[in-house]
Amino acid sequence: MFFDPTYLCFMAPAFLIMALASWYVNSTFKKWSQIRARSGLTGAQAAQRLISAGGLMGVQVAATGGNLSDHYDPRNKTLFLSQNVANVPSIAAVAVAAHELGHALQDNEGYLPLRFRAALVPMVNIGTNLGWIMILAGLFLRLTNLAWLGVIIFAGGAVFALATLPVEINASGRAKRLLADTGIVAGEDEQRGVNSVLNAAALTYVAGAITAMLQLLYFVMLIGGMGGRRRS
Repeated sequence: MFFDPTYLCFMAPAFLIMALASWYVNSTFKKWSQIRARSGLTGAQAAQRLISAGGLMGVQVAATGGNLSDHYDPRNKTLFLSQNVANVPSIAAVAVAAHELGHALQDNEGYLPLRFRAALVPMVNIGTNLGWIMILAGLFLRLTNLAWLGVIIFAGGAVFALATLPVEINASGRAKRLLADTGIVAGEDEQRGVNSVLNAAALTYVAGAITAMLQLLYFVMLIGGMGGRRRS
């Protein structure tokens, strides 16, 4: 199983897509990080302006380490921005900050897809590892029912990846409108930069969903074949 060439047939395209998506988002962010926003606002300043414009007075902005590690935490209503976003007055910085602010707006409105994704988190955290164990144990012990149960539990990760897509796309759509409506970005060139950054980021979530689905399909095929061999 560990050297199954069929696994490579399933996952090699996914790994390639993930690598290309990662390269594209990093190169796009780097390009537009070097172009100063005419508003002169850093990502943190843009976030503060958008918080005021959206009436989200309970939302805080804080720094976080890493590169492109920006995220919104609904548990403490905090927008975490990396240094390359928080302290840089670039098109890429305001685009990323506005995207994360879009998640804060979703949280404030009780956006259903966001709530659904959040409800999946405990199951995914437990199910991903437990599913692997049950699948491997079922294959090793030739217990088809155990392996199928592992697949069902493991499938939570694929469902989570698919549920993430509408959440991220909606946040990006909100970001584009917010930046235009507040005048933080102006002109077709700046809007094009915002679109490029956010569209590139969206590709990483699409790639993640494809990877999760292909991995799930591989296990379905593998266990289905095991059941067929047992019947024969």
